[in-house]
Amino acid sequence: MSAPRVALTMPADAAPALPRRAWLARRNPLAVLGAALLMAVPIVASLDAVSSAVVLGAALLALPFSSVPPQRVALFAGALLFGGLLTVWGTAIIAPDSGAQLFSVGPYTVSAGSLGSGLLVATRGLAMALPTVVLFGSVDATRLADALAVGARLPARFVLGALGALRLGGVLTEEWRVMSAARRARGLGGAHVFSTAFGFLVQALRRGTRLAVTMDAKGFGGRSRSWARPVRFTWGDAVLVASGGAVAALAVVLSVGVGAWNVVWS
Repeated sequence: MSAPRVALTMPADAAPALPRRAWLARRNPLAVLGAALLMAVPIVASLDAVSSAVVLGAALLALPFSSVPPQRVALFAGALLFGGLLTVWGTAIIAPDSGAQLFSVGPYTVSAGSLGSGLLVATRGLAMALPTVVLFGSVDATRLADALAVGARLPARFVLGALGALRLGGVLTEEWRVMSAARRARGLGGAHVFSTAFGFLVQALRRGTRLAVTMDAKGFGGRSRSWARPVRFTWGDAVLVASGGAVAALAVVLSVGVGAWNVVWS
């Protein structure tokens, strides 16, 4: 596959507005993706609290280098913790009992071992989601599309379609708010969630169809195209990928050292 062409000249307003003060916002999106994948390896491979704690600690240490506000991270973590409580409860009920029995609810019993399994699953989920928010919260969608097309050499139709879908996220959120306000103004109230969701689905399909036709009409689906912004891999990107690998290695070493390493597929 030939290398994608990059335009020699670029308009002054072609570069997206980015939070340049954040170190992660200046990194190559492919480097951010590589670091995130490396940090996820010990979590996917093992179900233990040590590796999850190491990855969570690394994500918190990377927060000052991210453009994501700490308040947003705390709000997201709170939502994950609420969902984690449901995960703990469900896993504690269906997991095999081991150790001392804590309490029973009808035919269901919860023991110390099953409760520990639930806590491990919830911690693992938090360790998977929180680093993704910290790392990818600083990545601009346009730069990510450029990196996938120029660096990873993915098909232009797929990349531009995904970019259009990401750009429509805020539009669809605003459309849901407008539809809800219109229903309240007509006296329908906010109880008819399913009918509002159906109307929202219809509008989303229509908007997606119009976007696809417009992109084809403007030549976005052509076989050969040039890209305005070049994608470069710098020493900072290498440091980021190496840091992700170091976090993964540290998580494995500490987990094996304390005897907590528990391979999922064993």
